[in-house]
Amino acid sequence: MTKQLSRWAAELAMLSFLVAAPALAADVPVTQPANLTRDEDHQRLLDLLHLGPTPKHPNNYDESKANPYPNLPDPLLLNNGQKVTSAEMWWKQRRPELVELFEREIYGRTPRLTPKVTWDVVSTTRETNDDVAVITRQLVGHADNSAYPAISVNIQVSLSTPANATGPVPVIVQFTNDGPFGGPRGGGAATSPTPARGTGPATGPGLGAPGGPTWQQQVRAKGWGYAMINTLSIQPDSGNGLTAGIIGLVNRGQPRAVDDWGALAAWAWGASRALDYFETDKTVNAKMVGLEGHSRRGKAALVAMAFDQRFAIACVSSSGEGGAKLHRRDYGEPVDAVASVNEYHWMAGNFLKYAGHWDEMPVDSHELIALCAPRPVFIAGGTYQDRGADTKGMFLAAAGAGPVYKLLGKKDLGTTEMPAPDVALINGDLAFRQHEGGHTDSLDWPTFVTFAARYLH
Repeated sequence: MTKQLSRWAAELAMLSFLVAAPALAADVPVTQPANLTRDEDHQRLLDLLHLGPTPKHPNNYDESKANPYPNLPDPLLLNNGQKVTSAEMWWKQRRPELVELFEREIYGRTPRLTPKVTWDVVSTTRETNDDVAVITRQLVGHADNSAYPAISVNIQVSLSTPANATGPVPVIVQFTNDGPFGGPRGGGAATSPTPARGTGPATGPGLGAPGGPTWQQQVRAKGWGYAMINTLSIQPDSGNGLTAGIIGLVNRGQPRAVDDWGALAAWAWGASRALDYFETDKTVNAKMVGLEGHSRRGKAALVAMAFDQRFAIACVSSSGEGGAKLHRRDYGEPVDAVASVNEYHWMAGNFLKYAGHWDEMPVDSHELIALCAPRPVFIAGGTYQDRGADTKGMFLAAAGAGPVYKLLGKKDLGTTEMPAPDVALINGDLAFRQHEGGHTDSLDWPTFVTFAARYLH
């Protein structure tokens, strides 16, 4: 074990040089990516942080025990204790502080220099569904791997726009991992209609409510376009894959430093590169591109919305811990679970420090939502059948972001009291709905589309 740790230390010592270098010299051999299992990589991070085994805090579903740390960080208080009293202070002082804390401690730092992505349209088809014609293009974004040819990253995106549009249209982008190009085309049935927990058949992500139109059909009815981005084509969803994908490419196949980006930040980066392409596409109104994601992809949608201010709106569905759920709230999946070997790859290595020490986190999820301000955000989740995601904890985070929205001249949720199931709060620029049902986004699409129609034209 000592020799293995020495090897890891040597690799990490080389990492700063390798990442900073714009290209490998011709006489420097290209090594193969490090081959670490998720268990080995997780233990490597624990050793670097001088931590013992990750605590295994059980999921709590007793509301009376859910709030051991009731005092949340103030999103409008500078690190030096000074109160933020103006929009200028928010933009110039507080927001940069929060971005630094979230990058360093929670999601990891997206590298300042990442490979250039070149987009190809690999196919174009005209499709008709419900008597509405759409043009669907399958896109592949090739990340430049000339500096490290051992790893290739080809981002898969499917983009559909109305065939009869007379100008550029808004587009809703869904994070998905279904299908060779991100999911079903033309608003048809999902390629993998696995029932969502507690919802019965055919109500999973990508589908519409039972017996109703698909989300693509609902978006298309507004005259908007829709796109799907395959997260797995950006970064594998496993600790085994952290020396592959875009993270592995940037790190030349070597393991991460403790403040390097995790999979959520990588998926968000991929969405930003798709937006780069949309800015060149005359059929897309790139100033009106929204994001939608469910569960772990809901986490990624919120991260992308928070860190790339070009996105216009987001629907964040059942994102739970690591997403919109308050870290300090002991209900559903806790910090410790996401810091465990199964899910740590979503986050920065530094996130592991807070397993068992939630109250020591310098930020909480209401401040992540606040980073989206003043742009509109819709937070959604289910009832007790979705309790692992802690819908109430997500509501409280949305409410906690309200002061920042109000400072910037926007409307908050309008209440700090959790609404009844199926009662939507969509009159402000922060919106929330808890559907009566399970772990699915399908039941909230009609409400989100209604909310989004206030902003997308």
